[in-house]
Amino acid sequence: MRATARNQWLVLLVLLAGALAPRWLEGQESTKSEAAFRQLRSLVGDWQGVYEGTPIKVRYTVTADGSALMLVEQPGDSAAMITMFTVDGGHLIATHYCSARNQPQMVTGTPGNLENGITFSLVRVTGLKTAEDWHNTGLTVRQDDADHLTHQWTYAYKGSSGTRVFHFARMK
Repeated sequence: MRATARNQWLVLLVLLAGALAPRWLEGQESTKSEAAFRQLRSLVGDWQGVYEGTPIKVRYTVTADGSALMLVEQPGDSAAMITMFTVDGGHLIATHYCSARNQPQMVTGTPGNLENGITFSLVRVTGLKTAEDWHNTGLTVRQDDADHLTHQWTYAYKGSSGTRVFHFARMK
């Protein structure tokens, strides 16, 4: 009987240690990624801008019980695009669902902050028919002040690369 009770306690301790282990192992990098994600979540709401004469509406929404941030970009009458931001240990991940029908997945190094910009770099892209197809290769999100936001997207197309910068103002 004593051995059974002891075994039950050991099982309980192992289960508790397993549940708490991720917090013990996270360390400083995870703290930085969680802080950067909280900053991104502060962008929740509606934003608007204009790029090359086309009005663009942007909406940030928290979803998945607070574990994901969804960015919906609506340029004029074109199809909306979605970018999902999540925490993955010491990094943030941004997966962009593009109107070009591909899905670049980008990740931060050690995440920065919104004031200096949180930068994501391409890890992989799904949905490409050829390597020459248009696809985004990076994103930097910077909050210029409480009511102004900048998105800097890098891209590749037919062997060339480029950058597009979008400026947005918070809608009140």
